[in-house]
Amino acid sequence: MLNLSQNGCSVWVASSSVGLLTPTAVALGKFDGVHLGHQRVIQPVLHADGQLSVASSPQSKENQEYIYSTVVTFDPHPQEFFTGQPRSLLTPLDEKVQQLRSLGVEQLVLLPFDKELSALTPEEFVQKILVQQLRCQQISIGQDFCFGEKRSGTAKDLQLIAAKHNIPVTIVPLQTYTGNSPTESSCLSTNPTQDARISTSLIRQTLEQGDIKNANLLLGRPYTLLGVVVQGQQLGRTIGFPTANLQLPKEKFLPRQGVYAVRVFILSETSDVAPSESLGVMNIGNRPTVNGTYSSAEVHLFDWSGDLYGKKLAVEIVKFLRPEQKFASLEALKTQIQLDCVVAKEILSAEA
Repeated sequence: MLNLSQNGCSVWVASSSVGLLTPTAVALGKFDGVHLGHQRVIQPVLHADGQLSVASSPQSKENQEYIYSTVVTFDPHPQEFFTGQPRSLLTPLDEKVQQLRSLGVEQLVLLPFDKELSALTPEEFVQKILVQQLRCQQISIGQDFCFGEKRSGTAKDLQLIAAKHNIPVTIVPLQTYTGNSPTESSCLSTNPTQDARISTSLIRQTLEQGDIKNANLLLGRPYTLLGVVVQGQQLGRTIGFPTANLQLPKEKFLPRQGVYAVRVFILSETSDVAPSESLGVMNIGNRPTVNGTYSSAEVHLFDWSGDLYGKKLAVEIVKFLRPEQKFASLEALKTQIQLDCVVAKEILSAEA
């Protein structure tokens, strides 16, 4: 059991029933990205007024129990378990906790996805996990939710099985998105006139294409990289563009390699201090001009001076500027970075 708390709101990350806060109202799913579709699934289990509760006796308010708004997901991601291949995530654990906390979720439960869990029948999953461990009073799921051995249980099956335990289940319809023009929506659907289902895979696709505008619309917020500044090769400062080299979680999903306009927040170690905001450009890639051998994310802040080593940055990606490329010389690279900065400043000032 790991307790992650901030600003007076605790989100519990649990891998066993020890320390669980019960009874619960549960939103069930994978929730990588905590995107707009996920948020609609989570909404029904949130406290409307901070007093969501159930009475063990209708006649006695003294016996009421507080119900904890809870997101239940799986660790590792089921796809990673079945394929044996590491899966990159839109929201690694720290980010997922942060996003859930901002929505008002009080508890995150990580079910260890292993051979034993994957072998449970739908009925066993409801009985052992939802009823016995979580003392679940209410459930919310997406329309396409599947569970149990070989994904044999559907959303309707969960609704029927849970009803035997007097647990109401809300099935949330799939959320769709259409771009404002055929150009904007073309990456979201093979038919630009057809609505696209908001999904983690669609967001990954838009990020891979450098389509930050649509990725951010699907997420309902800017796609963000959270990392600590570590020492790099320090080549940027030799051409007048010092960069902060970000150490990111190894499982963090990175968008298309290239240069981006970004907003950067320098996070304080204490929660009562607001993060300071700066504007800048970020390069994601191997830095071919200087024969880089590994992928990195480096940020140049406009009009910034100071030591960022050891600081934690939140880098909100606003727009893809250009693909990464190899230049004939450092002078040519410097000229291009100057142009990148001019374009980024125009974009970021227009977005303000």
